[in-house]
Amino acid sequence: MKGQHLRVKHEHASYIINEEEKPEVGASTPNITSTKVKRMASRRTLKAVLIDLSGTLHIEDTAVPGAQDALSRLRQASVAIKFVTNTTKESKKNLLERLQRLKFDVQEKEIFTSLSAARSLLEKTKHRPLLLVEESALEDFKGIDTSEPNAVVIGLAPDHFNYQTMNKAFRLILDGAPLFAIHKARYYKRKDGLALGPGPFVTGLEYATDCKATVVGKPEKTFFTQALADLGCSPDEAVMIGDDARDDVGGAQSAGILGILVQTGKYRQGDEDKITPPPHLTCNTFPDAVEHILKNLL
Repeated sequence: MKGQHLRVKHEHASYIINEEEKPEVGASTPNITSTKVKRMASRRTLKAVLIDLSGTLHIEDTAVPGAQDALSRLRQASVAIKFVTNTTKESKKNLLERLQRLKFDVQEKEIFTSLSAARSLLEKTKHRPLLLVEESALEDFKGIDTSEPNAVVIGLAPDHFNYQTMNKAFRLILDGAPLFAIHKARYYKRKDGLALGPGPFVTGLEYATDCKATVVGKPEKTFFTQALADLGCSPDEAVMIGDDARDDVGGAQSAGILGILVQTGKYRQGDEDKITPPPHLTCNTFPDAVEHILKNLL
């Protein structure tokens, strides 16, 4: 039936493809896993790979096994690489230092964060924000005027999600201040398990004030197009790898980018069935995704 999925195992990795993409009886297993990929590759020229960070390459201070080597292999191919993240717990500088401690070959200019997108929006609108972000993320807003706030910007800020601060944001919004959500992720993965993201708190403010937040990070189409802007390629020349079916894969595919879902980080069984269309490919880990790209998209 249309919309069903077929799970196959190949070269020690598990993949999920759309049932309607299944080849004719008698075709080999490698063709099963790559039928759709090869079909797409025949009408696409891959120029860029967008890669999520938390949950895809690492979980806090622990790297996904084999991720460093897989990234090195991908760098040897003729594609541009951009790391795109909704992480708001820390500044780009701190994030880069974390990745380098984990032995990832990453340059600061290759990282595009939702904090960067939020700052760009504030610079454009000239708003003075009440910043509900962690102290470690404030560096990315250096130079932004926050006196007498006339806007609310909310990211992942556990230390600020208390009644007093949320009520201050509530009152500002009631007085006409716009609500900017750096992103609306429902939850994310920590070493001790899943944890609430900023999404529930943004939604609470939306409900209480009867307003709609402007979201600047994933899964917004503008976030992905901004990330691709300086790479010199269009959405149909890119692929996105991430652990969040809605924000990473669903958002990318809505922007015209192929989406590969990895079953690490925040992934939960059945996530691939929660978006339409389903992921272009679902596989175990980032190294498996890279292997598939190198074999079938380049």
